[in-house]
Amino acid sequence: MLTLAVQKSGRLSEKTLRLLEECGVQIGNGGKGKLKAVSSTFPLEILYLRDDDIPECVADGIAHVGIVGANVVFEKDREVEIVEGLGFARCRMSIAVPKEMDYKGLADLNGLKIATSFPRILSKYLQENHVQAEIHEINGSVEIAPSIGLADVIFDIVSTGSTLLSNSLKEVETVLHSEAVLIAHPRMDAEKRALLEQLIFRIKAVLKAKNYKYILLNVPNEKIETICRILPGMKSPTVMPLAKEGWSSLHSVIREKEFWEIIERLKQNGAQGILVIPIEKMIV
Repeated sequence: MLTLAVQKSGRLSEKTLRLLEECGVQIGNGGKGKLKAVSSTFPLEILYLRDDDIPECVADGIAHVGIVGANVVFEKDREVEIVEGLGFARCRMSIAVPKEMDYKGLADLNGLKIATSFPRILSKYLQENHVQAEIHEINGSVEIAPSIGLADVIFDIVSTGSTLLSNSLKEVETVLHSEAVLIAHPRMDAEKRALLEQLIFRIKAVLKAKNYKYILLNVPNEKIETICRILPGMKSPTVMPLAKEGWSSLHSVIREKEFWEIIERLKQNGAQGILVIPIEKMIV
């Protein structure tokens, strides 16, 4: 059985459990209120931990794998393998200064006090950029540090930026981008590694499907070649004749980010009856 450490609460936890469910890994009652749970559909045991404890738990081999924010992995700096980016819980880690500060560049941070909950990441960044600043480590409510005189500027997680605005701060330097990642103990035995590969296969199928749409449309036969150039599909579009003479139905797959541009081109080239359907899983 593979042991997976996940965050015990919060949005990252909810999205992690939803991803596992989409991968066919069912956990009774979503594991709510438990410290440990076992899947009934996959040889997987779940450990519910604080996010800060997950890299250490995986590095020490207590859990074989874990799902946690990449920023936590970098901050804890334990010996783990980042196996897969999961595409959710995206954020950036940035330096923010008071709105009234006339900030021109990194050199302006020299001699200042920076409040953060991520001293290791910040220290590495400052050293790489030859900035001499004092790091003041605090846990939580980092954004209020300048207003109460605890620090001059801050280094913290930024999602929408609304918290910075409400505390009269402005983002000036992005240090790194983060997302939820699947991490693994670097020295798993062959049996556990095989189970991990099965889990990764399922995760990739689910994540890939989120980036694509299945599309069906009717086109005049004389336009099939043109439409096929617009819709290459996985290999090529599927073409099936309709009962109406001179018309065919085309089935294909398009990238989510190209969706609206492609739809316009299809309409311009005579496509009708366009249906777009979400894809649950994609195996390539």
